[in-house]
Amino acid sequence: MNASMNYLDGNAAAGELNKIFAADITSAQGQCANCGTKKRFAEAHLYMQCPGLVARCALCGHVLLRFANVEGRVFLDLRGMTYLTFDPGQQEGSG
Repeated sequence: MNASMNYLDGNAAAGELNKIFAADITSAQGQCANCGTKKRFAEAHLYMQCPGLVARCALCGHVLLRFANVEGRVFLDLRGMTYLTFDPGQQEGSG
């Protein structure tokens, strides 16, 4: 990983992820499959300098999520997280 690459927080992924998820994933909590850290997705480091989005763990830098929209097809890789959880009751009042 190149330390000079600038990143945004996970909130920057909201627009793209809202195209495929009904819930606001940035408010969800996930666990890094590499180091076990449990944080809100909004705390992830989001890199947008590539063709798509790459979210990395804020603690260890492990890739949590890859997202790309190529010629109308969406590719989503969540292997970097052991789980992603949110409270659906909180989602209803936020829209």
